[in-house]
Amino acid sequence: MSLISRVEIVLSVIAMTGLKETIKITAVNFNGERMQITWAAKDYFPDRTVTFFYRFGTALQNRAWKQCPNYILDQGYNSGCLFKTEGPTLNISFKDKNGTKELFNYMLKSDFFIKPNPPENVTFHWKGDRVTIECNKPKTPARCLQLELQYTSKYDKEWQSRKSACCKVEEQGFDPEKCYSFRVRLERIPDCNRIPYASEWAEVTVWRNGSLLDSCADDIKPLSDNVILLISVLAVLVILLVQIFVCKCQRFQKSVMPVIPDPKHIFSDLFNDHNGNFQEWIDKTDNAMGQTKMECVEHECIIEERTEQKDEMEASEKLCELSNMNEGDYLSSAHNTCLPPAASDTVSFRSFKFCMNEDKYVIL
Repeated sequence: MSLISRVEIVLSVIAMTGLKETIKITAVNFNGERMQITWAAKDYFPDRTVTFFYRFGTALQNRAWKQCPNYILDQGYNSGCLFKTEGPTLNISFKDKNGTKELFNYMLKSDFFIKPNPPENVTFHWKGDRVTIECNKPKTPARCLQLELQYTSKYDKEWQSRKSACCKVEEQGFDPEKCYSFRVRLERIPDCNRIPYASEWAEVTVWRNGSLLDSCADDIKPLSDNVILLISVLAVLVILLVQIFVCKCQRFQKSVMPVIPDPKHIFSDLFNDHNGNFQEWIDKTDNAMGQTKMECVEHECIIEERTEQKDEMEASEKLCELSNMNEGDYLSSAHNTCLPPAASDTVSFRSFKFCMNEDKYVIL
């Protein structure tokens, strides 16, 4: 009888016990050494704790049941059991908390749920464009295992996968100048397993042309002198262009939005000498302006005095010329020229007399 038909019989038995839902379990046999059985406790056994019993061998052998030594808990309820593998055939049983009433039992082949360990002692052989990877054979039959190789480079978007029979895989087409990351694992083939469990990945190793590297970052080649010189020139040009751009932006900003002067610098004495007291500051400013005006007036008076002195000197020169003239000529000339109109005034200067017209001009 196949395992699938056996599961159908178990499900019909569950329906006869009065349970509303079927039970789904997960079985994992870690490399044929440890068994792990898990179930959804809160879905199938809500609000109650169940006990788990197991035994290896057929029903004819009539071996004694063993209670679970290591429970796996989920929110305080038993949801799994971990125990040692003791044979290819396993019987499991769920009972109530006291272990008196059986709720569910089932028999399975533990060899159908083997999950292998990661490969051990992995070796790499790199020759030309071909890579050969080998590992030690595990304890389980090698015919049920296959070795999976995955590799990637910085030019690949995802891992590339290759599979081969245990425990050797060869692949060609590798570029010796590229850096590659490799990882391997063992996988149970479907013919030997009910579920094709695979092992965990072995440690990732980095290789290039047969040399083991710490990482692909170590594979970066140093830049040549010409490339360094070109990068330096480009950097200088970029800096110059940025400076020119900044100057243009500042000029444009000043033309569009002129800088507003800070009144604090214009009226520095108002804030520094008078602590912002405007009345005190304006009084002192008025006094200073008055003194400035007085100085200007005095300066104008000095200019007027110089003008009067100049006029007096010119008058003296003219008088000297008149004194050299004959008295008769001067009297006749004065008689002819000095014809004062009515209501005109005369001005005496030493021994000479001058006539003034109505516009107050002196007529010589």
